[in-house]
Amino acid sequence: MQSGMIRPLANMLPRNLFNAEHEAFRETVRKFYAKEVVPNTAKYEQQQHVDRDLWNKAGAMGLLCATMPEQYGGSGVDRLYSMILIEEQAYAMDSSTGFSLHSDIVANYIFNFGNEQQKQQWLPRMASGEVVTAIAMTEPGTGSDLQAVRTTAVAEGDEYVINGSKIFITNGYLCDMAIVVCKTGSSDKGSANLSLIMVEADRCGFSKGKPLNKIGMKGQDTCELFFENVRVPKENLLGMEGMGFMMLMKELAWERMLVAIICQAGAEAAFAHTVQYTKQRQAFGKLISAFQNTRFKLAELRTEIDFCRVYLDRCMQLQLTENLGIDAAAAAKYKISEMFSKVVDECLQLHGGYGYMMEYPIARAYIDNRANRIYAGTNEIMKELISRSL
Repeated sequence: MQSGMIRPLANMLPRNLFNAEHEAFRETVRKFYAKEVVPNTAKYEQQQHVDRDLWNKAGAMGLLCATMPEQYGGSGVDRLYSMILIEEQAYAMDSSTGFSLHSDIVANYIFNFGNEQQKQQWLPRMASGEVVTAIAMTEPGTGSDLQAVRTTAVAEGDEYVINGSKIFITNGYLCDMAIVVCKTGSSDKGSANLSLIMVEADRCGFSKGKPLNKIGMKGQDTCELFFENVRVPKENLLGMEGMGFMMLMKELAWERMLVAIICQAGAEAAFAHTVQYTKQRQAFGKLISAFQNTRFKLAELRTEIDFCRVYLDRCMQLQLTENLGIDAAAAAKYKISEMFSKVVDECLQLHGGYGYMMEYPIARAYIDNRANRIYAGTNEIMKELISRSL
């Protein structure tokens, strides 16, 4: 059986995004995953969520909310640090930790749209791991159609009364607070009816379902959330009422980049495992890597992986200067998630029967990767976004 930890092969075109400080951070993240996550993968998959204290350990090492300013508990670093954290998670072939959603999605909503009191209340505790957060968008009957949200927040005096349910919520089972997409208006323009409201998990009427039984990503905390007459103060409103859709659209481009990053690194990890396997396994008296079919197939995959890497790194450069377009981010998510699916399928084939065994990392990669073409907006939605720019 091969180890879950592996380094990707050097890219044919060298990367130039990172400096020495970035690489030092990468080494810290790598050691964290090797020590704290990989040895516990089977445990996390059995219980369908990571141990709660893993969040505290990550916070203590500065791995949570690193891009937030120091006054809010972060390190004030650029988003390349987020990229490194996601890449190392993928190189460890881990699908259990939900750090990026907490640090790079929820924290950004609070920092970009919250008031000073909200930032001080939540961000330092999120950075330390004291608080685990989620964002609750998807509902059982809505899928990618956010304007069809049915969860309501009705104003009553100084409070909102929330009723409804959400599904497929990452970090939902362990969350201490969720940003909930609610319908607060009745305008004919559905996008003007949405608001984001922070709901603490200990509020009366807020309950959680059991972790969902998924075909892959079994160690990741994913569940349903239910809201039955949950009362929250109006101070929990993020930004202004009716601004929810605008805020979601602003952050969804970055969320799609996060998916592209983990798919790119995941493809690189799966490929590295496969190259290693073909150099060790024999068939018909010679190494699998000696067959022309194997060499040609690996050459094809290597080329596709490296072409996507160049596009993704260029997108990341534009992201750092806030010049990345919605269409470019959608294209990155669409193309790279599709590429990852092709890579794991072809790599599993090169493993033969062993590729179908869960003891081999390629088998886990095969089933874990499928969700990437669905969440953060399905790839069909990505094509729609790209087509609008034509």
